[in-house]
Amino acid sequence: MTAAPIPAPEFPHMVDRRHLTAAPLVLRADAAQRAALAARFGIVAVNRLEATVRLIAEGEAVNAAGTLEADIVQACAVSGEDLPVRIRENIAFRFVPDHGPGNPDEEIELESEELDEIPYTGTAFDLGEAIAESLALAIDPYATGPEADAVREKFGLNDEGPKGPLAAALAALVKKD
Repeated sequence: MTAAPIPAPEFPHMVDRRHLTAAPLVLRADAAQRAALAARFGIVAVNRLEATVRLIAEGEAVNAAGTLEADIVQACAVSGEDLPVRIRENIAFRFVPDHGPGNPDEEIELESEELDEIPYTGTAFDLGEAIAESLALAIDPYATGPEADAVREKFGLNDEGPKGPLAAALAALVKKD
């Protein structure tokens, strides 16, 4: 059995740690990249995606911090209507050299500062993919729009408890204590 090929990133932006400057990087996704990201994340559209990131080398590691801003359109989790959403997130990553797989039998305990480490090989890392993944994490899969309550009411999805003859029979059994 062969593994499926890994698709190319939709928003690549390779950064070589040997060429870092003090100026922040500003990354903006173009229309094709935004459409590809919307398809990847299963949302209607990514109308805007940009990030401003400062990169600071610390030996072979690189700390990245900044902001991600996006305007997306996703489907309401209840009604399915288009729901425009503005996202603004602080982002922070630490790109570290990949030292290969560890011992699979060895227990690993991560410290809190290690949780957002992204391994890279060679001298370059993909800042664009890290930003794309941060966007994916910022999307609320349960976001609801203004019509959500009306749809819940129409289809009996309010949190009023069970309804119908079986619910009434169960309630009668419970009350017989």
